[in-house]
Amino acid sequence: MAPKKYPPAHPPRANSASTSYSKSRYAHPFFLPASPSERQPINGQTRMTDWSKAQLGPIPPTVRGGNMDLSEVIGADGVKEIDDLGEIRFHALGDSGVDTAQEAQEISDEMATDFKPDAGGLNPAFLFHLGDVIYGNDKGSHYGERFYVPYKHYPGKILAIPGNHDGEVKTPADSPSLTAFRANFCAATATVPPQASGSGIYRETMTEPGVYWFLDAPFVQIIGLYSNLLENPGYLEGITDGKKDTSQLDWLAQTLASIKKANQKKALVIATHHPPYSQSGHSGSTEMNQSIDDACTKAGVFPDLFLSAHAHNYQRYTRRTAGKQILYIVVGTGGMPAQPVTTATGQPADTSHEVTYDAAISSLGYLFVTASAKQLVTQFWQLGAQHTKPFDPVTLDLTTHMVTT
Repeated sequence: MAPKKYPPAHPPRANSASTSYSKSRYAHPFFLPASPSERQPINGQTRMTDWSKAQLGPIPPTVRGGNMDLSEVIGADGVKEIDDLGEIRFHALGDSGVDTAQEAQEISDEMATDFKPDAGGLNPAFLFHLGDVIYGNDKGSHYGERFYVPYKHYPGKILAIPGNHDGEVKTPADSPSLTAFRANFCAATATVPPQASGSGIYRETMTEPGVYWFLDAPFVQIIGLYSNLLENPGYLEGITDGKKDTSQLDWLAQTLASIKKANQKKALVIATHHPPYSQSGHSGSTEMNQSIDDACTKAGVFPDLFLSAHAHNYQRYTRRTAGKQILYIVVGTGGMPAQPVTTATGQPADTSHEVTYDAAISSLGYLFVTASAKQLVTQFWQLGAQHTKPFDPVTLDLTTHMVTT
């Protein structure tokens, strides 16, 4: 029997795009078909991002101008080993510090196999953690089981930028924002903290000059940035003492200008926790990307490699701009459950058609980066049985600025 059809309660009417906010109808009043320019503002806001940007956290000031040299991290002898070898190697990943961080420890143990006591400069110079070192509340009390224990077998130093979870403040224990991160990565002096020594682990705190920084090393320079505490998207601006804070953006402009003036022939890496481009897990951060682009354009300096995390998978993009190809790699694969990722097609990933989405995999693991005077090489190593050969090995020629796979 065919189902009975009921007449509509009212005759159908033509739909029209609403421009007014309905706080009663939807959980957030920005769920509208009209473009932001056509909407009636409420409290001066027409987009969710208007509201989100008002929730940004503070940006702590740096010391030493935000600059550090690799010799401050691994010593002058370690730098000489790298110089003599003719290349630098380092690890990179993000999104590790959740629960007991069991998966993070498994990845750490696999990274440790890249070290040999007598290998000198062949050993990775450091691990670059791309943020979300610690998830959850009362972060200062969880550095033991979520950072020091999982990395107890990792023999290298660990540099880091904070992620949104490192900066979030949901309970008084985490106030002010970034307190725990700064205590462990931006300490005035290197000491073994109780969160490590209490478990019989020897790892000293790092003495980074701030939550954003510039590292000068043989064959590579790295700019690490703090993309603030929102779940999405990321921003380089902040709100400090109730006022908009552009100090990080100002510092970035000055740093890029100094790089341009120095004219050193080194690979340049820029890193943020939030990815500029992302197809899965989390969306990209368009405004943040534009802020960085504006600074790079003004200085006449663009990165060779852009590293990020936040999405818990591996994604690689190639961007064609400023007469060069630039690698953008998302590697939020440090221990959080891997998020599904859409298949990479090599097709354009943005409306400008200057960015292609070239490789992706839903997996835990880490990135191995090698830089010399002539090229920069990246390899993603998956956790577990797949740790026999790298996924998506890529080479960027630093002379021609062309990518090969």
